[in-house]
Amino acid sequence: MSEQKTKADQKHDEVRIHIDQKLHVSPNPTIGEAIYKLGDIEPGLVLYREVTGNREDQPIPNDQEIIHLKDGEHFHSGSAKGKEFTIIVNGRKKVVTKKELSFNEIVALAFDPVPTGENILFTITYEGGPHPNLEGTLMPGGKVKIKDGMIFNVTQTDKS
Repeated sequence: MSEQKTKADQKHDEVRIHIDQKLHVSPNPTIGEAIYKLGDIEPGLVLYREVTGNREDQPIPNDQEIIHLKDGEHFHSGSAKGKEFTIIVNGRKKVVTKKELSFNEIVALAFDPVPTGENILFTITYEGGPHPNLEGTLMPGGKVKIKDGMIFNVTQTDKS
């Protein structure tokens, strides 16, 4: 009996989604990187969540960002051409396909691998952004809209 309940609980945390018209079962919530792997999305392609109405399909980041899924949702892969931005992170060119980046995404662009530890802190400053964020400091958990040529400086500090 308890085994049946465990299986029922597991199914509750899984959803059926369609990626490029193929049915998949995914844990929910999950991360963008896991959806790309589940759908076997080729490198260089972007995965989009299909939306209804007169709106553009929503790009799914191929990273650690948590994605909440709905049962029966549809996703499709496509070219990111025309939607690429070249930004400068710690003096190095980076190409991204999103119009908005999170604090964690920018840190991941700056450090590979990202240093971890309870005493590790990051500070992000930027300049050359679009209105209304021409320049500033990005706080943990925050997001910033980007444009070509935008410059990010990411510093790591140890608070110990």
